Amino acid sequence: MLYTRKGDNGTTKTFGCDQRISKSSIIAEALGSLDEINSFLGLCKVKARKEKLMINKLEVSQIVHDIQKNLFIIQAELAGASMSIDEGKLKEIENIVDTIEKELPPIKSFFISGGTELASLFDIARTISRRAERRVIAVSDEGKVEIKASTKAYLNRLSSVLYALARLANYREGITEQSPDYK
Repeated sequence: MLYTRKGDNGTTKTFGCDQRISKSSIIAEALGSLDEINSFLGLCKVKARKEKLMINKLEVSQIVHDIQKNLFIIQAELAGASMSIDEGKLKEIENIVDTIEKELPPIKSFFISGGTELASLFDIARTISRRAERRVIAVSDEGKVEIKASTKAYLNRLSSVLYALARLANYREGITEQSPDYK
């Protein structure tokens, strides 16, 4: 059944918790933000698959799929499960960023989003991921749920990999990045 009616009064439950919490609570907000980035990454994955974007011999759509799986781990940790992102997953995402950066010209300024559709989608995903990161950090700062350092670092790297993917999508299509002129 897709509905239970248990949340009709504005409350929900998290993993391993017998009491209900407000859907407006900081934990519910963080879980919702993680769900939002995960869902939006589904769109990025479909578009990357359609465009056959690759890094070395790895499909970007598979990289995005792996990130989505890791976001479920973070949601489980946030909800109280005894799991978290391990250092290996953090290194994987760092290696992807390092590989992309070797192909791209160095960053000398901020860039105006746009170029290709896929780059634009990755830029939107980057901003959503930053919001999710802020929400998870707020939960951690509140002290009710312990968020591992590797999980926090992974969320921080997530926006980096999405930024790198946006730049890569433009670069591979010959789109020159545009810097703001502040005029």
